[in-house]
Amino acid sequence: MALIVQKYGGSSVADAESIKRVAKRIVDTRRAGHDVVVAVSAMGDTTDELLELANQVAPIPAPRELDMLLSSGERISMALLAMAIHSMGFEARSFTGSQAGMITDSQHGAARIVDVTPVRLREALDEGAIVIVAGFQGFNRDTRDITTLGRGGSDTTAVALAAALDADVCEIYSDVDGVFTADPRVVPKAQKLDHVSTEEMLELAANGAKVLYIRAVEYARRHGVLIHARSTFSSAEGTYVLGEGMKNPREAEGAVMEEPIVAGVATDFSHAKITVAGVPDVPGKAADIFKIVAKSGANVDMIVQNVSATGRTDISFTVPKADAAAALKALAAEQTEVGFQNLVHDDQIGKLSVVGAGMRTHSGVSATLFEALSAGGINIEMISTSEIRISVVLRGDDLAEAARTVHTAYGLDGDAEATVHAGTGR
Repeated sequence: MALIVQKYGGSSVADAESIKRVAKRIVDTRRAGHDVVVAVSAMGDTTDELLELANQVAPIPAPRELDMLLSSGERISMALLAMAIHSMGFEARSFTGSQAGMITDSQHGAARIVDVTPVRLREALDEGAIVIVAGFQGFNRDTRDITTLGRGGSDTTAVALAAALDADVCEIYSDVDGVFTADPRVVPKAQKLDHVSTEEMLELAANGAKVLYIRAVEYARRHGVLIHARSTFSSAEGTYVLGEGMKNPREAEGAVMEEPIVAGVATDFSHAKITVAGVPDVPGKAADIFKIVAKSGANVDMIVQNVSATGRTDISFTVPKADAAAALKALAAEQTEVGFQNLVHDDQIGKLSVVGAGMRTHSGVSATLFEALSAGGINIEMISTSEIRISVVLRGDDLAEAARTVHTAYGLDGDAEATVHAGTGR
């Protein structure tokens, strides 16, 4: 008998029929002799609909009350799922995040988990019940308020429960069959990976891959949780995300896995580029600029500084589109103090990233990328690298074609088009 934690996203529990299908999968796991703990998201687009409703009644909703509202979506899902399991003849108990012992800091809308005390969950498991937990939410001990974890909160809930309960595996269910070499909606010939390292998955998630959230993968890496990314809509084996020293459960005993040169190609449309033009080329100006950006709350990704030819230079950087307005406003307010000439905002960019642990030991990876883009007539605007990643910024209109071109150049294309069961990738 194993202890299995399962997470089901919004597309997996979008309506009554979907909930019953998920309930059957959970019951099948229990019938196989395993203990089961489930973290569940709100149904379909419920969270977005609640946000829209909040904005209709208040231009700037109070953060505490917004968390109270948004956390209700998962509570609906957990109760309905428990009811469906009961109707199949199995005991199920649903718990809110606070009842499950999900302790967070006090940051409304983006709380971080600081402790998990799953006393009631252990009791329910010991009594033979299937445990259903509302994802995305927790409880702060100091304020005694409900909090929400932000984007990817249900993934993070599931991984945190798996760590606290010492589960054998954390199965993350979505509407795709696992982790692919690229987004199959962008690159139809993307192939499902049998396994990927947490290191590679962190880079893929940070650079646009939607199947797993970066916070959940980082939590799994830190606490040694084995993640199994699977589809709610098929029985496909999915993809194992392996931490350091972990063995792929599908590998034969004693087999040695060879790291692929390139594990995947990620695409990201969510960033904008800001250029601070005509910056005096003297020590300290770049520091001044990025202090201002940091105070605005914007998260800087890529940075490029041009060569100075006239005593002035241009500094370009990318930030999430949602952060761009605040960064621009903060910089404009300090223009005279910093001494730059003007600001240029470009929200029509896309980022393409090539990720693979094998880059450490293989040459020519960069050459293949640049040759493929050149052959496709696609211009590169910015370049950034890490030990196992190369990222480039392109025109947004070129990103999809660039992804398909690069995917082919690295020999990642499959023989047939990938199956996408729903439409979100979550």
